[in-house]
Amino acid sequence: MSDKMLVQLESVWKTYQMDGVRVEAVRGVTMAIASREFVSIMGASGSGKSSLLHLIGCLDSPTRGSVAYEGVQVSEMAESQLTDIRCRKVGFIFQAFNLLPTLDVKNNVMLPMRLAGLSKAGSQERAEQLLDRVGLKQRSNHLPKQLSGGERQRVAIARGLANKPPLLLADEPTGNLDSSSGS
Repeated sequence: MSDKMLVQLESVWKTYQMDGVRVEAVRGVTMAIASREFVSIMGASGSGKSSLLHLIGCLDSPTRGSVAYEGVQVSEMAESQLTDIRCRKVGFIFQAFNLLPTLDVKNNVMLPMRLAGLSKAGSQERAEQLLDRVGLKQRSNHLPKQLSGGERQRVAIARGLANKPPLLLADEPTGNLDSSSGS
């Protein structure tokens, strides 16, 4: 993979209306993320980190400014293109896990691979490898409600890595892990 730019943000703002109050979650951010680059976004609770990650991952669009993914303006993309980016090119590890409660652990990890068109056998094999890697292979048939917070987080990590995305966005990925699992 070359060091080309994966994501570029130019003067990006994100404003929300919450209970009649205008909240500027992201204010004038300009940044670029190259392939193979590690970027950490730090700030106090409520400072807009999650909102910024949603903009970078094409889950949300800016109120002002522009976001480009691999040189193409996100605002010019069709919904199918955005879906393809979210499915194949961006891995998400959400702070709140976002596991589907009716799917067992293995199927939660398999889901993004199945959506990307990988065969059931192929996605099952990769899910088992990832669950083994995060120490949860023995819990693959459990539902999320049967797991601890740290175990749910490790499932979310495995799911985020499932499609081998060129961009992995992690929103406090180790917040629910014990010190030995988080390092």
